[in-house]
This record gives sequence, C-alpha cells and structure tokens, in this order.
Amino acid sequence: MPELHDLSAHEQWNLLHRGELSPGELTDHYLDRIERLDGEVGAFVTVTADRARDRADELTRAGRTTAPLWGLPLADKDLGDRAGVPTRSGSRLADGRVPETSSEIVAALDEAGGVSLGKTATPEYGLTAYTETLIGPPTRNPWRLDTGAGGSSGGAAAAVAAGMLPFAPGSDGGGSIRIPAAATGLVGVKPSRGRVPSQPGLASLGGLAVGGPLARTVADAALLLDAMVSPDGRPPRHGHALWAPPSPDGAYLGTALRGAGRFQVAVMTTSPWDDVFDVWVDPRLLGVVRFTADLLADLGHGVDETTMPASDYPALFRTLWQAGAAGIPAETDEQLARLEPITRWLVERGRGVPARELGAALAGLTAFERTVIDRFAPFDVVLTPTLALTARPIGWYDADDAERNFEQQCLYSPFTSFVNVAGLPAITLPVGEVDGSPAGVQLIGRPGREDVLLAVGAQLERRLRWQRRHPPLW
Repeated sequence: MPELHDLSAHEQWNLLHRGELSPGELTDHYLDRIERLDGEVGAFVTVTADRARDRADELTRAGRTTAPLWGLPLADKDLGDRAGVPTRSGSRLADGRVPETSSEIVAALDEAGGVSLGKTATPEYGLTAYTETLIGPPTRNPWRLDTGAGGSSGGAAAAVAAGMLPFAPGSDGGGSIRIPAAATGLVGVKPSRGRVPSQPGLASLGGLAVGGPLARTVADAALLLDAMVSPDGRPPRHGHALWAPPSPDGAYLGTALRGAGRFQVAVMTTSPWDDVFDVWVDPRLLGVVRFTADLLADLGHGVDETTMPASDYPALFRTLWQAGAAGIPAETDEQLARLEPITRWLVERGRGVPARELGAALAGLTAFERTVIDRFAPFDVVLTPTLALTARPIGWYDADDAERNFEQQCLYSPFTSFVNVAGLPAITLPVGEVDGSPAGVQLIGRPGREDVLLAVGAQLERRLRWQRRHPPLW
C-alpha cells in the first residue's frame, strides 16, 4: 500500500475532497516526515508544527470549500514574511526579525486553503544558486547528500524531493526555481513576468523575480500555479496581472491533465555567457537534451535548432545583479560584517553603480529582451539544458572570492537568468538521470504561454513516468 507521501498532491486533494482524508491527518503525516528526515537534508529553517495543526483544525471545522489548495500542506520560502514567524532570509543580519504582517504571496496561499508547515531554507537574501549559509547547515540534495540542492529555492526543492512536502512555492529571479528543481529531480515552473499577481516580478529591479511552483508532477505544479495566479478561482484583482486562461475552465490543471497539442520546438545549447566564461556543458547532459528532442519528434512535434543571439548581456546582467543587492538593510560597518562575503561584495558594488550606468544597463536589457523574443518567435518552445553541470558538491563554491563565486554560478547555470530578463515562462522537467542523479531540461515558452509548457511537459511525463523515481532518502 502506498503511503500518503507516495501520492501526488492532486491525488491527496481528491482524498481530502471525498472526505477520505482530513487536513489534520495529512499535516501530521508530513510533520512526521520532516521530524525524521530533515536532520539529514536541512530543507527547513523553521517548523511551525503547532500553528500547522491549528490551521488544519480550522479548515476542518470550517468544512470543505472550493479553495484550490484546501487542506494541502506546503511551506513558505524564507524570504517571504508570515506574521508571527521569524523571517531569517538566510542571513545573520535578520536574526530576531519577526514580522507583524504577512507577505502578499503568503496571504494568497492561505486564501487558497494551504497549510503552512514552516519556512524553507534559502541562501542569504536569495542571491545565489546554492543554499549553503552561515545561519545553519547546508541544504543537501536528497539524491546525493554530499551534493547541494541548488538555490535559491533550495529548501523548497529538497523538501519536496525528499517527500517532506507534496509541493512548494518558490521564487525565481535568475533560475532560483529551475536550478534546484533540476538538481533534485522535480518539475519547476518560472511563470511569465506579471503572471502571478502576488509575486509578479514587476516590483523588483529589472522585473526579474517571480513566484512559481516546485512539484513532482506537471499536474501538481499546475495545481499550485492555479492557486498562485488566482487563489479564490476568480480573475486576479491586480490590473497588471496577466489573465489569459489556457483552457476553457481557466485552469492550468486542466491543461496539464489533458497534455494535448503538437508544437514547434527548437533546440538551443548556446548561452549568453559563452563568450565571457569558459562554459562547458557536461556531454551527458547534452545527451539528455538530444534524447528529449528525439522523444518530442516521436510524439509528433516539429524539432528545429536555434542559437542565442549575440549581445552585451553578461556585463548588463552583472550590473543589474549587483545593483539589486544595494537595498539590503546593512548600513553600518557592523551590519555589513554580518553579511557573507559574496553578499557584502554585491552590496558594496551595487551601491557604487552610478545612476547613468544602471539606466544604461536597464535599457540594454530591455533591448536584449526584444531580441530574444524575436529570435524565439518562430517556435512554440525552446529546449535547452537546465544546468550545464550535475549537482555541485557541498562546499564547491568559493566562499571568499566573490568574483570566482559569480563565475562558478554562471558556469553551473548559464541557461536560466536570461529567461528572467526576457520575462518569458519556462519549465524544467526531470527527464533523465546521470550516474543515478536527476538530469533536467528546460523548456522556454512564448510570453504568457505557460499552458504550452505544461502540455508538452505532461506528454513527456506520460512517456517517462519520472514521478515513480525517488531518491534513496525516500
């Protein structure tokens, strides 16, 4: 007999709504998993067991509703505030910070009926592609505990991959959902800029950081994405939010369950970092991309090739990344000293960027966005590796040399950040394995066409059945 964590989130949702499972029973099951496993993984920075049980009891007393996540457990990424729960943001600088109000994304997931079990680990202020901080143990990959889960949504990914959550929300400003999803064998969706009203990317410098789901199946990712887009099932109230229902019932879940359609796909193995760093893509990961392209052709899709357009992207993105850290609340020398070296370097460099240089970078990246969209316009989907390298060993990143650290992050994930700059939707899918560890591919879609990515992902999932694979820790 399968245990509850063996079931998909969608299957759990069906049990809850048939009355065969209560929110309290499901919450207790996952809290027990966290207690037994997280000492090895380090996915959580805070577990709010009593609050979670109270929330589950509250939902049970109120009775089943049409809220899209009614009774399903999840956890907050520790960059978002939950009233009364510490927000540590992966930093010693945030010690003792307990917010009085919740972030908009946290409130939206509550409105959708979710049960938060705590806060998942993130690197300091979510700035890096790995989750190894000075405030706690590193977040380890459940497939190989000597490797990292990636970042910045590393804790969320590790928790889902180890069966400590059915799915989890993350945020993605340069690959922060797709990187850990690929490293830990999950489906991860970075929505279009503006798609998720409570985390649209529009408020961040350059419009980079958006909210999205991490899950074991495409349907589960769609279920959570539906809730993030429209917690109460109605069109978003935000005037800037995209609202283009991908199916007659307005639900991504329906699109994922049907998995229908034939599309034009282009394979791309070049990145915008190729001319400034010695980018080397592991041939085994290129083999996974070729395997995926062949399978898509077998499924009836057209398959072509494309390349990344030439640009000044690396220098422009570097300026934006540094400038984006300038607002971290470290004003005194003592506060700066509490930051990790890579963060302190970003803050100091960011605060030194002249307004003219920042304006030029933003204008240049806007032009880059148009160029990328034009290059990809003939295709419904662009297929790339998600990562250039397999999951990195714990301690692989240089903690003291910030320049080298930045280069290492670009070498690990050269295919992700440009998608944020272009504002496009993308999904990573765990289509293969390399030496027993997951190997993902990235599908990039046209603006606003998350539905196409979910449909193609569902077709691949039906053929490959990756949801049946589990890490040794399972």
